[in-house]
Amino acid sequence: MDRIDKITQQWAKERPDLDISPMGLIGRLGNVAHHLNREMEKVFAKFGLNRSSFDVLATLRRSGPPYTLSPGEMLATLMVTSGTMTNRIDQLEKAGLVSRHTNPEDGRGFLVSLTPEGLALINQVVEVHTQNQARLIACLSEQEQQALNQLLRTFLTSLES
Repeated sequence: MDRIDKITQQWAKERPDLDISPMGLIGRLGNVAHHLNREMEKVFAKFGLNRSSFDVLATLRRSGPPYTLSPGEMLATLMVTSGTMTNRIDQLEKAGLVSRHTNPEDGRGFLVSLTPEGLALINQVVEVHTQNQARLIACLSEQEQQALNQLLRTFLTSLES
């Protein structure tokens, strides 16, 4: 029994007229996300980053050489507002991890690229990050990981459609 079971038992007792079965699942997902985020933030902090800055650097890195995207292309994958994206880019540019330059295909816009320092940093961070992620899910067997991944894929797809 975990603390979510205690909460749902209290609700079942106090409001037996309600179907509180989704409460346990959603409560656990929220708590799992909280714990995972906290553990991942610890890794990012060791490198002077946070989740937001990691996400921008990782998005540029996984785009492949020349590790350059427009802010609009990054917005499409990071799900933040344009103001938030501008702030993230500003901070990373001040830190020397990204650079901005005019978009040769659209002189009104600009592109964001990893600097050599940014590329070296994200390569280092992503190695530690993936090791940390493996540690965080190690309590589940390979089969359990695959099953959970498939269930969450189905759930997320329904929420995003």
